[in-house]
Amino acid sequence: MRRSGHMRRRGTNHSADDGDERWLLTYSDMITLLMALFIVLFAISSVNISKYRTLQQALRAAFSGGNILPGGKPISSAHVPASPTRVGVGAGNPALAPLVSLTSPNALQSAAKIEVAATASSSPLAAHAVQSAAGEQEEFVLLKHQLEAYARSHGFGGDVHPVIEERGLAIRVLTDSLLFGSGSAALAAPGRPLLREIAGLLDVDQVHPVAVEGNTDDVPIHTAAFPSNWELSTSRASTVVRFLIGAGVHARRLSAAGYAELRPLASNATASGRARNRRVEIVLQRLH
Repeated sequence: MRRSGHMRRRGTNHSADDGDERWLLTYSDMITLLMALFIVLFAISSVNISKYRTLQQALRAAFSGGNILPGGKPISSAHVPASPTRVGVGAGNPALAPLVSLTSPNALQSAAKIEVAATASSSPLAAHAVQSAAGEQEEFVLLKHQLEAYARSHGFGGDVHPVIEERGLAIRVLTDSLLFGSGSAALAAPGRPLLREIAGLLDVDQVHPVAVEGNTDDVPIHTAAFPSNWELSTSRASTVVRFLIGAGVHARRLSAAGYAELRPLASNATASGRARNRRVEIVLQRLH
């Protein structure tokens, strides 16, 4: 009897201890639920804008009245046309644009038009920017071809190199044979017709800014007029700017800068490389 009473007392104490620690279960459940809540809040706070717009357009197309079959007939007897006439490429389905073969001559232009059409459905401002950039690029390509044809027809194709860059259309003119004599910033006679032709092409839109940049080789110069290549390159760029203004290009569009020998196109270790570096670049800058 004494032993059984002792066992009862021990059992009673164990139950009391379990009751004291029961709150840990509730606490762990609460912590788990809070962690799950924060995970859900973090997941819904990260929104993919492009996927959201695609979902929005898909829901608009699905719930629009034009895509619902007319009632009164069972589905099995409903006539389904061979080609879709109600749902097509448009504002509701920009992703259904037709595929274009990239091997065709006009593949890039067609792809650009499709991109413009797809962008127009979601953002008119973005579509306008894409259209403006595409038109600007076409204008640069046309001007480049015209300059190359003019230079070839007049016998100085090797001295004029129009290049389309990220900053715009850069017209590189080597100075030795066309624009300036050695160590001089006085415009030579052979370069005047070329600059007049360039001025006419630059004045087509009368909008894009034009930067004129003078460049030299690394051979030092020290004269009364030009203490260094900095003064020589800047003076040559200013001379070209003054000629372009006289040829009809608005002065507000023009700027002049000299970079001395700091922007070489070739190595200054050879005579041909130094000749390539002595140049004036006329840059029709991008707006878009």
